[in-house]
Amino acid sequence: MRIGILLGAGAAIIASAVQAQSTLGTSRAVYVERVANLTDGRMMRAIEPAQGLRSGDRVVLMVEWQATPAPDGLTVASAVPRALAFQRSSKDEVEISVDGGKKWGKLGQMRIRDGNAVRLASPEEVTHLRWRVGANQRGNAANRLTYSAIVR
Repeated sequence: MRIGILLGAGAAIIASAVQAQSTLGTSRAVYVERVANLTDGRMMRAIEPAQGLRSGDRVVLMVEWQATPAPDGLTVASAVPRALAFQRSSKDEVEISVDGGKKWGKLGQMRIRDGNAVRLASPEEVTHLRWRVGANQRGNAANRLTYSAIVR
C-alpha cells in the first residue's frame, strides 16, 4: 500500500506541468516530514526524500523548473495526487481548483456544492494548484515552488 501511494503521488507530480513555451526543464520531488523525540525531551523535525508513505504522513512536494524569461510570464500548474490532502503552498499567490482545473480562485473564496447547500471549499478538497510567475521574476534561473499535504 505504501509503495502504491508513493508511486501514485509521483505519477501525479510528473503529470503536472509548467505551462509555457519558454520552459527548458522541470523536476519534481516528494519529501516526508519525520519527527523524532530527543533524549532531552525536545522534538526534532526532519524532511527526507520519501521512500514510503503511510496514512497521516506529512509530505512536502517540490516542483522545480528552469525557463527563459517569457514576455507574459508563465503559469506553473500541478495536480494534487488523490492520495494527498492539500494543506498549504509556499507562495500566497497560489490559485486553487476544487473541480479538476475547470475553475480557479483563492482558497477561502472557492465554493463547492454540498448536497443542496453551497459552502466554502476546504484545503483537503483542492484538486489542482496554479502559480503565475511574472516575466521579471528570476528569469533564466532555476525556480522552485513547494506545497505541503497529508497522506490520506
